[in-house]
Amino acid sequence: MEPRFDKGGGLLPVIIQDVATDAVLMLGFMNPEAFEETRRTGDVVFFSRTRNRLWKKGEQSGHVLKLREMRIDCDSDALLLRVEPLGPGVCHEGYRSCFFRRFEADGSASIVEERKFDPARVYAQETNQ
Repeated sequence: MEPRFDKGGGLLPVIIQDVATDAVLMLGFMNPEAFEETRRTGDVVFFSRTRNRLWKKGEQSGHVLKLREMRIDCDSDALLLRVEPLGPGVCHEGYRSCFFRRFEADGSASIVEERKFDPARVYAQETNQ
């Protein structure tokens, strides 16, 4: 069985889930190269739509995602990657999960998680190296 990259314009949505807690951590995208690189190395690699290139999660922060299980949906056009996250969080805003805000009935959003790291310190380190 092979992923159907053709159905999404060359990209597949990829849900990232913590293998230990089942928490959904983030959503990314993969092209065929990112998919193969992830399978080959065991480190999760995405295709960055904003950078227009492959992007290994953690290449700047050090918060790498180790692949533990890969699942494909019934239409072969979406992936679920169960991972072991190495680091305090995956969100570039400092949270464990990118889904740290909850919509309220009045249309506002509330932060429902505790910030796990200071993104200014983590990402400032990469520019000083």
